[in-house]
Amino acid sequence: MRDTTTLPIDEIIPSLRAALTARTVAVLEAPPGAGKTTRVPLALVNEPWLAGAKVVMLEPRRLAARAAASYMASTIGEDVGQTVGYRVRGESRISKQTRIEVVTEGVLARMLSSDAALEDIGLVIFDEFHERSLHADLGLALVLETQRHLREKLRVLVMSATLDGVAVSALLADARGPAPVLRSEGRMFPIETHYRAPRRDERVEATTARVIREALDATEGDVLVFLPGAGEQRRVAERLTGDTMTGVRVHTLHGSMPLAEQDAALAPARVGTRKVVLSTSVAETSLTVAGVRVVIDCGLSRVPRYDASAGLTRLHTVRVSRASADQRRGRAGRTAPGVSYRLWDQHEDHTLLPSTRPEIVDADLSSLALELADAGISDPTTLRWLDVPRAGAFAQARALLAQLGALDDAGRITPHGRRMAALPLQPRLAHLAITAAARGALPLGAAIAALLEERDIVRYDGLPPQSDMRLRTELLRRDGASGAVGVAVDRDGVRRVRQTADDLARRAAGGGSGSSSRASSPELWDDADTGSLLALAYPDRVAQRRSGAEPRYLLRNGSGAVLAKHDALHDAPYLAIADLEGTSPEARIVRAAPITLEELREDFGAQFVRVQLVEWNERTKAVRARKRTMLGALVIEEVMWSDADPEVVLQTVLEAIRAQLARGGIEALPFSQAALRLRERMAFVHAHDESWPDVSVAALSASLAEWAGPYLDGVRTWAQLASVDWHDALQSLMPWSQRSALERLAPTHLEVPSGSRIALDYSEATAPVLAVKLQEVFGWSTTPMVMDGRVSLTLQLLSPAQRPVQVTRDLAGFWRSSYFEVRKELRGRYPRHPWPEDPLTAEATRRAKPRGT
Repeated sequence: MRDTTTLPIDEIIPSLRAALTARTVAVLEAPPGAGKTTRVPLALVNEPWLAGAKVVMLEPRRLAARAAASYMASTIGEDVGQTVGYRVRGESRISKQTRIEVVTEGVLARMLSSDAALEDIGLVIFDEFHERSLHADLGLALVLETQRHLREKLRVLVMSATLDGVAVSALLADARGPAPVLRSEGRMFPIETHYRAPRRDERVEATTARVIREALDATEGDVLVFLPGAGEQRRVAERLTGDTMTGVRVHTLHGSMPLAEQDAALAPARVGTRKVVLSTSVAETSLTVAGVRVVIDCGLSRVPRYDASAGLTRLHTVRVSRASADQRRGRAGRTAPGVSYRLWDQHEDHTLLPSTRPEIVDADLSSLALELADAGISDPTTLRWLDVPRAGAFAQARALLAQLGALDDAGRITPHGRRMAALPLQPRLAHLAITAAARGALPLGAAIAALLEERDIVRYDGLPPQSDMRLRTELLRRDGASGAVGVAVDRDGVRRVRQTADDLARRAAGGGSGSSSRASSPELWDDADTGSLLALAYPDRVAQRRSGAEPRYLLRNGSGAVLAKHDALHDAPYLAIADLEGTSPEARIVRAAPITLEELREDFGAQFVRVQLVEWNERTKAVRARKRTMLGALVIEEVMWSDADPEVVLQTVLEAIRAQLARGGIEALPFSQAALRLRERMAFVHAHDESWPDVSVAALSASLAEWAGPYLDGVRTWAQLASVDWHDALQSLMPWSQRSALERLAPTHLEVPSGSRIALDYSEATAPVLAVKLQEVFGWSTTPMVMDGRVSLTLQLLSPAQRPVQVTRDLAGFWRSSYFEVRKELRGRYPRHPWPEDPLTAEATRRAKPRGT
């Protein structure tokens, strides 16, 4: 039956027709409920400028694409697949008479790949562009490129509920200037808004279930509830039991549900009943859930974020933007006055971001890079974007594509890459499927790809989840039959995954989506091959078990990961990892499979790197020489290297010595006392004459190879350094002329008046010290000097007990003054030692008086 209801968008249709007649680009802003998704394609399909060509409308989700096509077909009294059809991944409902195709965004890329000019298409509509999905941004950039170079008459219409229309208008600008912007005010009934913040320590599921019961008691009409994901939907549904739910049916709504269950969630409730629809963000726009008068918004959304450092895309639960919150709220006022419950404090409204972050800012860009390469584009900056792809992330994406064989050494797409681009899979999984087909393992390869594309088919009843992908492939092979304790199987998930696997197997085998190939028959695969196939998709996540009792792993890319306690794979020496959760330094392994060393050699042997390592081992204080076989950060094999290059060994020892010098100074090295004293004398002379060698720690470290290297032949351990002649090594810094002059300038000993030869202390480079008994220098009238009479010694005059009684550089002044105070104080304490009244004329002595004298 044809729909004769008047919608707000109808008022703008004549202006839209005029705009697209005059120009090839336009922007349409209309709030949810205005009718743009279902009215605009039908209103434009017979425009003269189309000349019989098709209208293609892009929707961000499969569920929305199916629903929009079904609704449009019903309004003109036809079945889907006649005038209006749809194409989504794994499903197509079109025919020769189809004039309007509703497609998901990834489908457009494949349409462009097969026909860059889009010859049979006259208008491309980007619906719900405000969601700023990666595929929408890429699709628009490529279509604008097609329009500019191949099809100047191709029309492009961007439709959005909440977006900066001026910015999009500028992006679409042609020779006549920015694209025209048309705005529909829409129609919104009054909405009463309540705030219900969670109670202390209350989980989001408990808060949501509580507010649903409150809403059912206080309001009329059906209830639409926004939750971040399927797990929260399931837990809320489990809580909604009891008397207050009499006459109420609870539905879930997400993109992977069977079509019949989606239709049931979208259809009006039966007379005399009410329905509660637990939805993800899929119901924010495009979809109309009939009968909704109440919206409950938990304020959360689950979005993919790419971690470039780990090479992983992880789902993050984040606060919704203000634009998303307002769209969700608006669902309550589509057909009558409504009520909105927001599960946060009202004062938190101002903390919400104005709009949702574009996916291109946070996403893994490998799919985008592959599709651009398929279009012959290596530099994304040559296209028009609202947000240009980040250079670093794009370079990383191309590096991955090269590793997967999708790009050649010149950065051009390979035949293998073109086959990857033709599959409705992310590049890693496309590579897996195609390579599996080439090696005769397509059934299992398609199954693994489908398992990773869809939600996990395994549910655990109170037990820790197991990571082993072989459990999943076995469940798929046995059609969901499981004998494992505590494991529940999502039967609908099994059906969905098998359907996806069948489609992927047909495509990877060369058949189209309508092929009847049995390539994915479960009886044709061996679960034991799961790890080797998984590693094809994730070569950077091949992991090696670390030593120790805990199941900790090192990934090929250098990241760390850990298995949950009691995981069945805890003893596996090597794993191929598909999914990780959490952040550095060690993420938790979610899905993986064991892989053998033999399989690694077979698939990655050409990437093994043989390295020769000579390192200093701090624990053994010795040189350790080894030959390693490496796969990225993984040590595949290591053997001792007995005949390592002597020069490399020497450099390693020198580095160890430098490290010790930096940490502990000269005292850290096994210098003999003679070597230490020599260095002090050399430092003293250098302090007064810079033409002499610098023997500071920094200088010795910098020139270590020159002065110490020749003396370290054969040394491999720290203990052997003690036998090195460090005295001779230091002397080698001086030419012969300086060696002979050193004794004159900085003598090791000095003869004092008593006849004793006393060692000089040069530890203080600016003022060497002579420590001598006072009685041994009687007769000396002036302070002795070194450095050819340029530097006075510091005299440390000692008591008979060898304790300092005076430190001076003015011996004559001491005899005139301080000596008499010292004499008065010590003569009674040391009566057997001379304390003459005139020390200048007294005889110097090193002996005490005989006893009794």
